[in-house]
Amino acid sequence: METVKFTELDIRPEILKAVANMGFEAMSPIQAKAIPVELSGRDVIGQAQTGTGKTAAFGIPILQKIDPKLKKPQAIVLCPTRELAIQVADEIRKLAKYMASVKILPIYGGQEISKQIRSLKSGVQIIIGTPGRMMDHMRRKTVKFDNIHTVVLDEADEMLDMGFREDIETILNGVPEERQTMLFSATMPKPIMELAKAYQTEPETIKVIRKELTVPNITQYYYEVRPKNKSEVLSRLLDIYDPKLSVVFCNTKKGVDELVADLKGRGYFAEGLHGDMKQTMRDRVMHRFRSGKTDILVATDVAARGIDVDDVDAVFNYDLPQDEEYYVHRIGRTGRAGRTGMAFSFVVGREVYKLKDIRRYCKAKIKAQPIPSINDVTETRVEKIFDRIDNYIEDQNLNKYISMVEDFVNEKDYTAMDVAAAFLAEILGTADGRDAGNKEDFGDTGAEEGMVRLFINIGKKQGIRPGNILGAIAGESGISGNLVGTIDMYDKYTFVEVPREVASDVLEAMKNVKIKGKSVNVEPANRK
Repeated sequence: METVKFTELDIRPEILKAVANMGFEAMSPIQAKAIPVELSGRDVIGQAQTGTGKTAAFGIPILQKIDPKLKKPQAIVLCPTRELAIQVADEIRKLAKYMASVKILPIYGGQEISKQIRSLKSGVQIIIGTPGRMMDHMRRKTVKFDNIHTVVLDEADEMLDMGFREDIETILNGVPEERQTMLFSATMPKPIMELAKAYQTEPETIKVIRKELTVPNITQYYYEVRPKNKSEVLSRLLDIYDPKLSVVFCNTKKGVDELVADLKGRGYFAEGLHGDMKQTMRDRVMHRFRSGKTDILVATDVAARGIDVDDVDAVFNYDLPQDEEYYVHRIGRTGRAGRTGMAFSFVVGREVYKLKDIRRYCKAKIKAQPIPSINDVTETRVEKIFDRIDNYIEDQNLNKYISMVEDFVNEKDYTAMDVAAAFLAEILGTADGRDAGNKEDFGDTGAEEGMVRLFINIGKKQGIRPGNILGAIAGESGISGNLVGTIDMYDKYTFVEVPREVASDVLEAMKNVKIKGKSVNVEPANRK
């Protein structure tokens, strides 16, 4: 897949800075083909599905043409639904981050029209809206189209399917004839071509029709996570599945650097690969990965083009890619040469809609999975230790060691079971080296065995319920809610029990937390 960098475009430095801030190194196929044509001022028909990066494909040329000093509408984008209008507005706002004078407003049905009118009067240059609500403002004369130089029809086939053709035509007839019209649609039925013929001038057609790609040897899972819990979930999956080599994909160079630092801090052998690194450094990182000195490679899409390693066991989409085609390229790093592989994707909030597009494109099952608990991780480690012990017992002569254990048992008056359990605890502590030595000794806090009782300086009189406490602990620390023990709530304070092995993490996560808007203090409870 050929890559074209945004820096190759002749666009405002403020837009380039925003694109870099968003972490995009290279353009998606629709962006690479459409943006140069649009910057020349020509009308465009773009055939591309959702999830291809088409918002930036029309958003960047719009921003390039905007006059920030003119506080009047200069571009309109029509979308079929309020959800898409909000999404497009958010994306263009990110691209306009360093163009402080440029104002972007989404308008749609269901929102108070008086609020939209106030916003329009304050001076808006780019309006993103649904056809029905745009027509409302036209009728009320609250939107003036005299200075419109760009019109975009986004997901035009959807708008026609929803019966918006008449509204669209009324709007297009109400804007200046001297304008640039961009039409984007996943399909090109006859009504779309009729619309293009009537309202565009010699448009250039740009198609990004992607090959259907299958990935039969790769088992694919996804996890719904919170952004701040991603690294903890990744750690648990690495511990449970224990891949020999794995590649983790981030959308930004900054994200790569931050994740590598986090993984190293947790005791993993991880290195990063992204566009800002010199070629000699990239080669060095790849050599260490191929030779197995590095277990985990964290990379951006552009940097990952050089990853050609057959025995990658797992791919992690730490960030979902902006283009579905990238998803297939990413997970294709595993399951090579007839081997099987695993792919894990982290989905945050509304990204679940992007995942649906990926599923449709891949024609593959991507199964939802619950986030593994700390108990799951421990159980998996124990299973692996017992497997190794099994092999030892079968393959090794253990007579010498049996004698040593017998001597120790006789001398100390322990049972062989005590010694075996102590060895298991020691091995588990070592295996979890990133936490070993960091755990605080809480002593006896009055909790049941294996738990630590925590004191929280908030209670019933502040309108707090047990669910608020449980939600805050699970949400902030990332531990599963079913691990949280007894919650005893009083008028002005609360006691809650958490597993001893995660108590330090919970205390750390609950620093500076607010529950229902109230600041709280969490500390180990004194023995009752």
